[in-house]
Amino acid sequence: MARPLSLQYGKSSARPQRRIDQEFTENKKSVGFTSIMNSPIPFPELLAQAVRQKATPALVGLDPRLEQLPTPLQPHAKTPQAIANAYREFCFRVIDVVAPIVPAVKPQSAFFEQIGPLGCQALADVTAYAKNAGLLVILDGKRNDIGSTAEAYADAYLGAHRAPWSAHALTVNPFLGSDSLEPFVTAAGTHGAGIFVLVKTSNPGSGMIQDLTVQGQPVYHHVAALVEKFAAQTAGTDAYGCVGAVVGATYPQQLAELRASMPHCWILVPGYGSQGGTAKDAVLALDDSGLGGLINNSRGIIFAHQRPEFDHYGPQQWQMAVEQATRNMIDDLDEAFRQRLSS
Repeated sequence: MARPLSLQYGKSSARPQRRIDQEFTENKKSVGFTSIMNSPIPFPELLAQAVRQKATPALVGLDPRLEQLPTPLQPHAKTPQAIANAYREFCFRVIDVVAPIVPAVKPQSAFFEQIGPLGCQALADVTAYAKNAGLLVILDGKRNDIGSTAEAYADAYLGAHRAPWSAHALTVNPFLGSDSLEPFVTAAGTHGAGIFVLVKTSNPGSGMIQDLTVQGQPVYHHVAALVEKFAAQTAGTDAYGCVGAVVGATYPQQLAELRASMPHCWILVPGYGSQGGTAKDAVLALDDSGLGGLINNSRGIIFAHQRPEFDHYGPQQWQMAVEQATRNMIDDLDEAFRQRLSS
């Protein structure tokens, strides 16, 4: 058995910060030519490599919100163009800080779509910029439909070097049933991409539907069984398939159960930090080698400048707050994983 990440690599070490590019146009020429963008390696293997390389399962969510942007990036005009530009610049600068120390980012499409077409263009630019920085990109869109519509969604989003939105992976809603997931599974397998299916989400109201008992088991168990079946069918050399699950850290008992019942699934874990999930809860998603899970933190990292413990950085040094919050999360997860292994 491979040594766990925390024991093999130790805590996060200081790494040089990349220079912030002042103009996206200067950087745009190189987008599309990094190895991670055009890699023929299937997503689950690429993800395992990235987690091993960065020695952490930490995932940074990119959820730009106008009222929470740092003062230096607040647009003077509240027009769609000005807001889209501010979101683009904000996410670029977050990426500059976190790219050396985490394996992936997760843009939340809703905050970009809220602005309209200009926001969608900003999302495309952010996705390209993240890939150009060597990051895997999981687009949080929670898409789904049936038949040809599901095929169109899958074609639009999946495949880092060929789809219009060009994400490495996409979050998907399973409510329409197995036939609605099949087009996404097929597209992911064909294009070396991945999907993360909602199984047991982190929000307080998730139990209203997900915990209902059907044929003696809660609904989320039935969904997990379907997701595991798809994952096992697409499993690669790392034993994980291209179909993963979304399970919240806010429900640690269920997270532990689902880790055991979905051995071929990468688990994307929301709920750490701002929603109340702890590192001890979140690392239940990991296998004994430290793989199998990605633990997301959005607000707690990208808006770290608003947290009292980072007040000393000031508005002009908000990126330093982002970096420190990310490193704190990495160390928090590392310590929790060490404790789990030793208990």
